[in-house]
Amino acid sequence: MGCPKALVDSERILTQIRAEGYRVVSSYQDADLVVVNTCGFIDAAVEESLDAIGEALSQNGRVIVTGCLGADDGRIRKTHPSVLAVTGPHAYEEVMCAIHEHLPPPHDPYASLVPSQGVKLTPRHYAYLKISEGCNHRCTFCIIPGMRGDLVSRPIGEVMDEAENLVKAGVRELLIIAQDTSAYGVDEGYRTGFWRGRPLKSNIQTLAEALGELGAWVRLHYVYPYPHVDALIPLMAEGKILSYLDMPLQHGSPRILKAMRRPAAAEKVLERIQRWRAQCPDLTLRSTFIVGFPGETEEDFELLLEFIEEAMLDRVGAFAYSPVEGAAANALPGAVPEAVKQERLERFMARQAEISAARLQGKIGRRLQVLVDEVGEAGATARSISDAPEIDGLVFVDGACNARPGDFLNVEVIDADAHDLWAKIVPG
Repeated sequence: MGCPKALVDSERILTQIRAEGYRVVSSYQDADLVVVNTCGFIDAAVEESLDAIGEALSQNGRVIVTGCLGADDGRIRKTHPSVLAVTGPHAYEEVMCAIHEHLPPPHDPYASLVPSQGVKLTPRHYAYLKISEGCNHRCTFCIIPGMRGDLVSRPIGEVMDEAENLVKAGVRELLIIAQDTSAYGVDEGYRTGFWRGRPLKSNIQTLAEALGELGAWVRLHYVYPYPHVDALIPLMAEGKILSYLDMPLQHGSPRILKAMRRPAAAEKVLERIQRWRAQCPDLTLRSTFIVGFPGETEEDFELLLEFIEEAMLDRVGAFAYSPVEGAAANALPGAVPEAVKQERLERFMARQAEISAARLQGKIGRRLQVLVDEVGEAGATARSISDAPEIDGLVFVDGACNARPGDFLNVEVIDADAHDLWAKIVPG
């Protein structure tokens, strides 16, 4: 359940399961044990996770629970007292211990059944690469640090080895993820590591430069707009990594940002965006926002609308504030009524749809490189550098029936709506 970071956790658990000789099956009925990796970020995710646990119990009966919701052991056991074990997020050893207890491993496999890149849940041509765990921020709406702890960066050599194995296995796009990607290495003082025998500083710029050598698309997610992010823009302008930044900005009102304890001021973000676009005109910016945060007035909301109009972000997601249990923001005064939250969310998304449509209309007639995800009778469904899988738009390519998932195509955009593009293949 949940975000790509949880997906990577699932991949690591699956890799270890396979390494120890267990067999992974596709139905509850064929399984001797079920592991449910949960999400606990917002109330809807909690309910979805609890429902998934309940389904697994009813269909199989032998269930181990892990993931972010697992940090709240009491809530899970109150709802589902028959689960065999509960562990928190990125608790790989604890999950395997629980599996060993309730389903002892097969007798000493003689050979590993696991490929060098591990077991992946994504299509063969793209993969998520998690570079750190946890977060040092204490945003008042978020309980993730309480679940996943403070920032812990992976050694840069280990990250690069995994990335290299993925590319060798056919991955064409690496999606770089963390709770705070741009803080990579700060917890260890940007310690020097080694890859291919050469020293590399553990910071996001050096990591991005090294990843750019592998010949795959490199897409950065969850990037806080710290000043040192400026150093990434020249890499994008030069084509070493994708000219795409996913920044969780959350709001445009200084007062609300302060109440959220966000690490960046709106006016500084706008200035930085202008500089970035001057350096890299094709830069795609994606962000997420919260409407209806406690204390948000109509004036605050109007400031948010003004912010997105000035920022002209390409891709935007938003959700109404959810009073997640344990979040400090729940104690703030000025709770916004649910009806007002939903009305503001609808107004926000309508305004952003206009911005997105205008941005995409400007791409008609342009030539783009796209990566094919699926192929059908009418053509290919692909993505441009502006489109991350499952969260952004699509490019529908007419007549590309001979393409295969993972192929790169050169196309010309012929039409657009508020989210997607339509294109035709061009030579070259």
